[in-house]
Amino acid sequence: MQPQLEYMDFSDRILSWYAKNKRDLPWRKTRDPYSVWLSEIIMQQTRVAQGLPYYLRFKERFPEVADLAMAGEEEVLKTWQGLGYYSRARNLHATAIRVSGEFGGKFPDTYKGLLNLKGIGPYTAAAIGSICYDLHTPVVDGNVYRVLSRYFGVDLPVNSGPGSRYFADLAGKVFNKTQPGTYNQALMEFGALQCVPGNPDCDTCPLSESCAALALKQVARFPVKLPKKDIRKRYFNYFMPVDPNFRTHLFKRAEGGIWQGLYEFPLLESERVLSDKLAEEHIVKGLFPKIGSPLKILKSNPAPLLHKLSHQHLYLTFRIVYLSEDLADGLPISEMERYPVPVPIANFMETVKNSYF
Repeated sequence: MQPQLEYMDFSDRILSWYAKNKRDLPWRKTRDPYSVWLSEIIMQQTRVAQGLPYYLRFKERFPEVADLAMAGEEEVLKTWQGLGYYSRARNLHATAIRVSGEFGGKFPDTYKGLLNLKGIGPYTAAAIGSICYDLHTPVVDGNVYRVLSRYFGVDLPVNSGPGSRYFADLAGKVFNKTQPGTYNQALMEFGALQCVPGNPDCDTCPLSESCAALALKQVARFPVKLPKKDIRKRYFNYFMPVDPNFRTHLFKRAEGGIWQGLYEFPLLESERVLSDKLAEEHIVKGLFPKIGSPLKILKSNPAPLLHKLSHQHLYLTFRIVYLSEDLADGLPISEMERYPVPVPIANFMETVKNSYF
């Protein structure tokens, strides 16, 4: 392996690569803090191909931060529906309200000020600060961890305290202070397109001649991570009531758990997959006590559907319960899609609409 590049040469090569290979994305054509902030929040834990339509949708519906602030939470959650990690949407709305009301629509222009906004952590504050205000704040995200750990051969776990501190310091050393915003975007883009997690194209990499991981033939080993915590398994049994007038019920999930603020059908959580017999007993005895015996119970999916979250695996079963009596305050089935719901429920609604009604 040749001696590694000086820090400035490293950043210059990243910038040169970026000038030739960067993607044409709308938020890269502006230094408007609202647009940059919106893109950063949407793209957290989201691929650009998935996030771009959401960014465009938000910008069309809420062109300015004041428009987002004036929207209701349910409208924001509905616009966000499908992106997951819904706390991002709630924090997005809360910060828009604060920026619009407390700061007159202007985002803070300091790193500390940005950090004080809900949903903005060190990475997002560094990105906004450098791109919009030329602050010397290096970003450290998953892409940056991967590039730096491979190039410098750092085997400290990136998800440990010592590892996090080490990479923050290293990111500062290779940081390009003459083009802070462009460099931050370049390094993240390099990790997203060139130094990718699996099977990177090392032959065309401008850093290959002095990359430690490539010299060791251990590119796939980096970055090093501590094992994840055990995944919790949960079993959700959803029951969609349907009365003679084709009305149903949706309930808003309480705060403090997953999907808070979103809507769902009556839910029974069990310790394991629920048999059809037990499900029917629960329906008659517990879920609809004021309704007569159901006329028919139709199981939508024969085996539970697996929905993976970061620390939980949900096993979902949907049943349609046809009732013999009218639902008080029932919601017309034709209107149920107006409400913000989790992705698996949205998918079930689509199936119901196309197959049953």
